[in-house]
Amino acid sequence: MPPSPSPRLASIDQLRGTVMLLMLLDHVRETFFLQHQVSDPMDAATVSPALFACRLLAHLCAPVFVLLTGLSAWLYGQRQADPRRATSAFLLKRGLFLVVLELTLVNFAWTFQLPPDTLYLQVIWAIGLSMIALGGLLWLPRPVLLVAAVAVVAGHNVLDGVRTEGNGPLPVLWKVLHQRDWIEAGALRLRTSYPLLPWIGVIALGYLMGPWFGRERAPEQRQRWLLWAGIGALALFALLRFANQYGDAPWQYQSSTLRTWMSVFNITKYPPSLQFLLLTLGVGLLLLRLYEWPPLARALRPLADIGAAPMFFYLLHLYVLKGLYLAALAIWGPTHGDLYALDSVAGLLLVACALAVVLYPPTRAFARFKARRRDLAWLRYPVRACGTRL
Repeated sequence: MPPSPSPRLASIDQLRGTVMLLMLLDHVRETFFLQHQVSDPMDAATVSPALFACRLLAHLCAPVFVLLTGLSAWLYGQRQADPRRATSAFLLKRGLFLVVLELTLVNFAWTFQLPPDTLYLQVIWAIGLSMIALGGLLWLPRPVLLVAAVAVVAGHNVLDGVRTEGNGPLPVLWKVLHQRDWIEAGALRLRTSYPLLPWIGVIALGYLMGPWFGRERAPEQRQRWLLWAGIGALALFALLRFANQYGDAPWQYQSSTLRTWMSVFNITKYPPSLQFLLLTLGVGLLLLRLYEWPPLARALRPLADIGAAPMFFYLLHLYVLKGLYLAALAIWGPTHGDLYALDSVAGLLLVACALAVVLYPPTRAFARFKARRRDLAWLRYPVRACGTRL
């Protein structure tokens, strides 16, 4: 049997497993519900409440995952003789690997085009470049890094009005950093789906949070900090959201109370606004605290199995979803225009639950294989960013 992770750190894998399952639901939506496309932010006046709720839950995925990547990078460093040098080198190598992975296996899973005419620079790309950026930033004194991370997360919305056109070096750089747009590279088009700048701030905050999980830190103290940090982030979200001035597009009164509340929680992900990050990271920190409650941790052990092998789960679910879609289209034909699509959000939930059950055994088996064979370098998948054990 593989060694079980430290009880005080199992919460990290469980939270990672949680957001992987929410991601699965969102990707089922993007595969089998494309007849009801949602914008960013969503149209609170027209989108169904059930679909809105599914998309809102999925908002947790990227911010929590990037935060945990920074945290895991700090934990990795604590096992090294020269923590900063080793962590910086690790982040650079793994970040570059992730960028390559996004441009190859991940994009092919979405498009099944070889060679592709379009490349989507999405979450794996953003995590990879954020890791590379953190590999340089971690050399800053901690107070300076904290100020820089907070400034980026809190202040990047000031730049929302800065727009650029064309494909020169500066416009391309700005599209990568903060403007969701298209980059034309001859016959190849690139979509900067995940503008990078705010994610650099988030991964840096995760790294700075690392000492909360150090061996010398009392669990009770860490749990208090997680609780108050989560509450503080949500309180600041509420203040900014109801002030309706800064940090996202204003919410508006709608035709019903429910839709008005939908507008309040209709926040912008691309790039992630300050209010988006306060809400999602606040919830993520509270979940991390909640998962340290022993009875819940024992009950949710399967989540840790998924969170221990996230890259395996990520790639596996993309290819399984694509295969299922092509099979359904071949067997039953298009049901909505030229698409094969499900008719209800309930159908999406059923498919997502069924896939979670099917994908769990191979993911658990791979996670345990990784735990047994840490000597194999190719198993050190970078998205997990060094694991969660001290």
